[in-house]
Amino acid sequence: MEDDSNHFSKPETPNTMKAEAEAEERDPESNSSLSEPLLKRNRTLSSNPLALVGATVSHIESLDYEINENDLFKHDWRSRSKVQVLQYIFLKWTLAFLVGLLTGLIATLINLAIENIAGYKFLAIVGFIKEERYLSGLVFFTGVNFVLTLVAAVLCVCFAPTAAGPGIPEIKAYLNGVDTPDMFGATTLLVKIVGSIGAVSAGLDLGKEGPLVHIGSCIASLLGQGGPDNYRLKWRWLRYFNNDRDRRDIITAGCSSGVCAAFRSPVGGVLFALEEVATWWRSALLWRTFFSTAVVVVVLRAFIQICNSGNCGLFGTGGLIIFDVSDVKVSYQAMDIIPVIIIGIIGGLLGSLYNHLLHKILWLYNLINQKGKLHKLLLALSVSLFTSVCQYCLPFLAQCKACDPSFPEVCPTNDRSGNFKQFNCPDGYYNDLATLLLTTNDDAVRNIFSSNTPSEFQYTSILIFFTLYCILGLFTFGIAVPSGLFLPIILMGSGYGRLLSMLLGSYTNLDQGLYAVLGAASLMAGSMRMTVSVCVIFLELTNNLLLLPMTMIVLLIAKTVGDSFNPSIYEIILELKGLPFLDANPEPWMRNLTVGELANAKSPAVTLSGVEKVSRIVDVLKNTTHNAFPIVDQDVLVPGTVVTGATELHGLILRAHLVQALKKKWFLAEKRRTEDWEVQEKFNWVELSERELKIEQVAVTHDKMEMYMDLHPLTNTTPYTVVESMSVAKAMVFFRQVGLRHMLIVPKYQGAGVPAVVGILTRQDLRAYNILTVFPHLATHKEQQKHK
Repeated sequence: MEDDSNHFSKPETPNTMKAEAEAEERDPESNSSLSEPLLKRNRTLSSNPLALVGATVSHIESLDYEINENDLFKHDWRSRSKVQVLQYIFLKWTLAFLVGLLTGLIATLINLAIENIAGYKFLAIVGFIKEERYLSGLVFFTGVNFVLTLVAAVLCVCFAPTAAGPGIPEIKAYLNGVDTPDMFGATTLLVKIVGSIGAVSAGLDLGKEGPLVHIGSCIASLLGQGGPDNYRLKWRWLRYFNNDRDRRDIITAGCSSGVCAAFRSPVGGVLFALEEVATWWRSALLWRTFFSTAVVVVVLRAFIQICNSGNCGLFGTGGLIIFDVSDVKVSYQAMDIIPVIIIGIIGGLLGSLYNHLLHKILWLYNLINQKGKLHKLLLALSVSLFTSVCQYCLPFLAQCKACDPSFPEVCPTNDRSGNFKQFNCPDGYYNDLATLLLTTNDDAVRNIFSSNTPSEFQYTSILIFFTLYCILGLFTFGIAVPSGLFLPIILMGSGYGRLLSMLLGSYTNLDQGLYAVLGAASLMAGSMRMTVSVCVIFLELTNNLLLLPMTMIVLLIAKTVGDSFNPSIYEIILELKGLPFLDANPEPWMRNLTVGELANAKSPAVTLSGVEKVSRIVDVLKNTTHNAFPIVDQDVLVPGTVVTGATELHGLILRAHLVQALKKKWFLAEKRRTEDWEVQEKFNWVELSERELKIEQVAVTHDKMEMYMDLHPLTNTTPYTVVESMSVAKAMVFFRQVGLRHMLIVPKYQGAGVPAVVGILTRQDLRAYNILTVFPHLATHKEQQKHK
């Protein structure tokens, strides 16, 4: 697909829906109440199969998380010995170990590279400043950042568009049941690693946390499928993981490992996957994800010990985000709860405002990106130039402060990192704004989180820092480089948290560094709407359990305030990208509509007979895009009775299985049912998990068209069905919780002439705005509920 076609899949806006509703109200035939069947319509339920994955438009399909219980699966399950079952379980744990090990190693590599590249860059700047060659320093600083951004942007634009952005919305959609093409490939992984190093080293206002989540998921996916598509291992046992259900579990472990690698927070990583990205969860998955994060922590800790001995260049003790404030004595009184509540309210308000503005800016960037690759590169490079100029020039506005002998660190310092950078100040003085801006983002957070430093920063410096990172946080996210939202939000939140503590002065007993921590937590809850995982992550980051009560209060208040205005930032991005994500909570108006009415808005379901003609199967596959077909047999003898002429809904067969049967030439000269041994000679359950084969790749000669195929052994005989009178709200909850791709609708009444299947529902049919295009009365009802 042409890259120039990159654009967000724009859903219908509320204004469009309102106009359609008004048009319906002008039509007396359709002006019926919600209590009547909504069947009078000229529209059909349709959907857009395109969505934005990373930075490229892709054709979207759903995943098969449901166990396909056909005859082959049942035979394979019965024939497995205890040793084989134990091997399968052992391999799951082995893959979990490898996911944690490789994620930890790659996270260490990324941190080492960033710290050394950025470190030598800042040391060179110190040399220019000492020689008072300020303009030369600006040119060097801007030029290096420009080149680093160019490398990251070129890789994303030209080689792996899916590597742009954080990747978390796409992972969240995948675990919800949406296939995201090329999201977990080897090329995407390599570009994500190199691009993250370049973008973060360039000083852009983004973090490596989101990319590390994507990197962990890529590693998990590649391990589960035996390697890249062109070089897969053909080991027999790995093929058992080549199905959507097991791959989902492995990617969940990879996602947790990525968060753990970013924050050195094993429990927080597991809770992040549980609270934010995973739709489906169970205890066995909890154990394996925790095992993966434990391996990550061990790897990171081992390399930190090695680097502390000076064997990692400029890495030193930095690089891995760990803001230890355990030495702060947290003592607070009842009156301190008031500023904590204020922080939570401000966090919720700022978080929802940030989401709203970022939504608008992403639409603006979309218009620019539609013009082609060159415009994507120019946008990224423009942001890089603006960021570099601001970071270098703004510290000249700050007044130099005299070093206090009571400071816990060396003052002033000209090293790569440090809390009291001299910059352009004379000996014995330091520039507090340079301490925050002319350093890596990780060190900036570490500096602003620093405790027992009530007089380190000036009001104006913190205000400039907060304002700058609010602007950069809005305009940096969305450019064509790997980027994360965690660190920009932490920087903004810590800025207003510290500023609030300075304004309160002696009216509070809490340390200014703790206010910065609470501010960062509140903004994350206000924007991302996470509570439990953020709470644990911050506890593991700060190493201070006494912060727990205040952190919980701040998170709950910020999330409550933010939810009053708009959805979380990831939900907004999912909507912008057009990914058909099913939310956990259906719309209230969905209870006024039945699945039978939805089925009537679609074209009739295409059914096949249990023993079907080859020509009919080929015709159906070539002329429809459906991924599953009900198998219906006529004139069946009901077992245990003498009743004949019954209609049997035998089950549901997947398109992939039909194509596989055609490829293997599963043809019969006469119309009959096959024996078990015939099927087991021709197929095995592992082969049926393959999804890559297309009908266009299979050639069927003319003489074979008149033969037959027995579809009974390949049919899932236990598909999930719902009665046509069930409400859409109830059906959507059921669809999401079970992880379905197809849901069969069966009639409420049985009798002669009544079809065995009323229709099939997919996730696109259950999306709110798709339904509202067909039933505009519900849009009117929705507006009325909002104004009540």
